[in-house]
Amino acid sequence: MVQEVLDIIRGYNTVIIHRHIHPDLDALGSQGALAEILKISFPNKNIYIVGEEDKSLKFVKRMDDISDSEYNGSLIIICDTDCESRISDKRYKKGDFILKIDHHPNVVPYGDLNWTDVSASSTSEMIYDLFNNGKNGLLLTNEAARLIYAGIIGDTGRLLFNNTTNKTFSIVNELQKWDFSIEDLYTDIYKCNLNLTRLKGYILQHFHISKSGVGYIKIRNNILEKYKVMPNEVTHIINIFSDVDGIKAWTFFIDEKDHIKVRIRSKKIPIDQVAQQYGGGGHFLSAGATIHTWDEAETMLQQLENHVNVHALVDYH
Repeated sequence: MVQEVLDIIRGYNTVIIHRHIHPDLDALGSQGALAEILKISFPNKNIYIVGEEDKSLKFVKRMDDISDSEYNGSLIIICDTDCESRISDKRYKKGDFILKIDHHPNVVPYGDLNWTDVSASSTSEMIYDLFNNGKNGLLLTNEAARLIYAGIIGDTGRLLFNNTTNKTFSIVNELQKWDFSIEDLYTDIYKCNLNLTRLKGYILQHFHISKSGVGYIKIRNNILEKYKVMPNEVTHIINIFSDVDGIKAWTFFIDEKDHIKVRIRSKKIPIDQVAQQYGGGGHFLSAGATIHTWDEAETMLQQLENHVNVHALVDYH
């Protein structure tokens, strides 16, 4: 598959790389790293990265501002995006050929060529595989190494989540040999402004946990305004309950005025099926969706509760 991907890339003069909306470290890391690798490896090609920007993640990689005309006859690569509805910047449809590179389960296939590897810790890890398997023609840069490292760290929770494999550790070890500051990267990733820190305090006081071990918090718009926090910033603190004893799964309902962003996490029980019922998706233990009413939130919460109860006795080791 890697060779097929490389052959497709070599056949186009313009490559435009997209990823999912509400980007995280892996989305930006894989997208940016792929662009860096292609730019240094194919200096005569036009390589662009596009999508909306998250103010708190601008330190990872800034997007390009390109015209619609650039899409004529171009190769479109979609990184880290499991379903078509979550692709950032809908102009991807204007391209000539769509290549999907992703490590999420391929529940809803799209595009002309699909490279999916659910055994990979992250799409960033797959980008390293692309470089590593195509060494005879591909080059890596310090910036590409930094971006891959950021993406892997983001999706593995600093190499603590169970999607971290021996291969992941090996790749991280190789990346550390490149010239970028891991200390500065960690500082940028995990710094938390005062407003978000105060919101953490509110969440810790108002978070609910059921007898079956399902936790939730509803963060309405008035709370966001009170603490002067943007909805997308809340995503950065969702894992604060990963160490709570007795909790099996938890969800954040985040008010975005015209819709409600839902983020679900789990310690061991796969919860992506719950998100899929609402047009969302993600990983087995980390998923999300978008709903539109607080009544839907109650229904979804009950479905999550039922789901956890059904699967609680299964050994997921």
